[in-house]
Amino acid sequence: MTQPATFYIALGSNKGDKFKNLQDAIDLIHEKIGNVTHISKVYKSPAFGFESDDFLNTCLILESHLKPETLLQGLLTIETTLGRVRTQKNKYEARNIDLDIVFVEDAVINTKTLQIPHPEMQKRKFVLLPLNDIASKVKHPKLEKEVAVLLQECGDESVVVPINIWLKNPSKAYDFSKYGYIAIEGNIGAGKTSLASKIAHDFNAKLILERFADNPFLPKFYSDASRYAFPLEMSFLADRYQQISDDLSQLDLFKDFIVSDYDVFKSLIFSKITLQEDEFKLYRKLFYLMYKELRKPDLYVYLYQNTSQLQENIKKRGRDYEQNIENDYLEKINTGYLEFLKTQTDFNVKIIDISSRDFIENRNDYLWLLGEICED
Repeated sequence: MTQPATFYIALGSNKGDKFKNLQDAIDLIHEKIGNVTHISKVYKSPAFGFESDDFLNTCLILESHLKPETLLQGLLTIETTLGRVRTQKNKYEARNIDLDIVFVEDAVINTKTLQIPHPEMQKRKFVLLPLNDIASKVKHPKLEKEVAVLLQECGDESVVVPINIWLKNPSKAYDFSKYGYIAIEGNIGAGKTSLASKIAHDFNAKLILERFADNPFLPKFYSDASRYAFPLEMSFLADRYQQISDDLSQLDLFKDFIVSDYDVFKSLIFSKITLQEDEFKLYRKLFYLMYKELRKPDLYVYLYQNTSQLQENIKKRGRDYEQNIENDYLEKINTGYLEFLKTQTDFNVKIIDISSRDFIENRNDYLWLLGEICED
């Protein structure tokens, strides 16, 4: 999964309920565009370049997979949604909301509709002061000076003062840290790795990903299941046990919690489907000897998807050895998981049906899923 780009956005309002306008804009940016990571203080400043009421200004840091031009269109749509009407082209005027892209990492963009860095930002104290709160060390890619230096050198003599009211970051509504360890599980192609990776990135978690790609028996199993089932399941069990044991024992003081894209119990679920009865009995004895030593997740999330959607996802990711997986095999895995989860009392289980959702491409679906996971 590609990493999002970091955007620095300036917000201003001088009509109506100014503070509410800023908060509504931040909420819509979070909902429609990407993850808001930092929000500055709110500052009061005089209107710049025209006579009008004072502004309230703030800046935020945003992570988004959108291209800059697409993100700009998203910001303009939010302005329109919140009631902004532009009546004078290229002239300053009062506005209930104004959203500008200041930086996009170290990019320099110069098109008819978008100039990055913002060409006037270094002249405007009402941009530099809030930006300095959250990005003082960020360097202007053309002027090659940090924001703190630009603020110090700024000739704008406007009186810009902080106000003692703080905007809320909507991403803080999702409290994952109440769970020390979350396991994301699901069938083949359900999206568990994508979800675990997104949560780890957005909410500062230590990420544990299953090392299935390195297993030499996996392609052989899909071509000759009866021959390679037992060595495959034994190698998976050994690797999962070692990885979970090692990773859970290593404390990371800079992360808030742990999220993994599997739980070791999947070994027993898959082996029950793939192994002969006598092989499974032996495997089960070995499994429980190892499993009892492992830490159990505080929250176990199972992503349920119907078989047709799983097959579509499998085709999309294009792993050659997965392309001939039968529907019956996927349905047996789903049944095995659901039977296991319905009997669990050792940890908190959430089964979430995502068959009609695309949390990778659709941000609304992603936020819905976060809400389902965090709901008490």
